[in-house]
Amino acid sequence: MRIGLVRHGLTDWNAAGRIQGQTDIPLNEEGRKQAERLGRRLQSENYHWDYIVTSGLSRAQETGEILSRLLQVPMLEPDARLKERGFGQIEGLTSEERVTRFGKSWDTLDLGQEHITDIQARAMAFLQDLWSSHRQENVLIVTHGALLANLLTALFQDKYTERIGNLSLTILEQQADEWIPILYNCTKHLSMDSAKQSE
Repeated sequence: MRIGLVRHGLTDWNAAGRIQGQTDIPLNEEGRKQAERLGRRLQSENYHWDYIVTSGLSRAQETGEILSRLLQVPMLEPDARLKERGFGQIEGLTSEERVTRFGKSWDTLDLGQEHITDIQARAMAFLQDLWSSHRQENVLIVTHGALLANLLTALFQDKYTERIGNLSLTILEQQADEWIPILYNCTKHLSMDSAKQSE
């Protein structure tokens, strides 16, 4: 089994540096273009994908729908375990606004953020269920930055710490009962123009 971990495309809150969490912010036009670029890249590569599953939040869902249309790959029902980490009172705030409102140590306060152990537990439970039900298939998973970062930490400890980019692609393959990274946080498709991608 191979899985492709995709962070959704850009939103207006991403562009403004606002934490989205589980607030349902849609893709902006650039985010839609990013999804199309990834779709065109995947059309030209040898990887075969059987299904796409998303978190159900609109920014991930629309990203998945664009990929589904371009790749002619069916979508599974959204899975709420793929939703972004809940950030409580800091959702919608920029870094400056967080410091102004809660002080420089805001990240040490209990402001309603989902605990890291909880987000990792639900991400790993999703992955185990996916492996149980689709182990002979390859699945693209469209989800969120903090969810992906915490899933990768749960799998690989501190091996991968680079910030997960919008519309990045990470590919893992199940080998001998463990997940092996094939590609990490790749965004090369975002800098390729349409002509090159269609060659």
